[in-house]
Amino acid sequence: MTTAQDKTNNESCPAEGLLKLLAGKWKPQIFRLAAESPLRFNSLLRQIPGANRQGIASALKELEQEGLLRKNVISLKPLHTEYVLSERGHTLLPVFRQLEGLSQL
Repeated sequence: MTTAQDKTNNESCPAEGLLKLLAGKWKPQIFRLAAESPLRFNSLLRQIPGANRQGIASALKELEQEGLLRKNVISLKPLHTEYVLSERGHTLLPVFRQLEGLSQL
């Protein structure tokens, strides 16, 4: 349930909403990698140091539920799945890039 206070805070600071969406151990790394190219599960495991199958699976599911990623099932043999940034995810990229810039200060 969203309160008037929450709505006011999100309107005054767009980054706060993004931070809530990307809160989690692997979500920021997955979001950044998805902005660069489509992702496959095993590729993520190789690209994110210390990542584990359960953590990546959970983060992918949450990012998909939040509407930031879209899951595409590719019906080639063998069948495989790719994760791509959704339209909503693309709209959040400018804020994400600003946050990345702040972390380098």
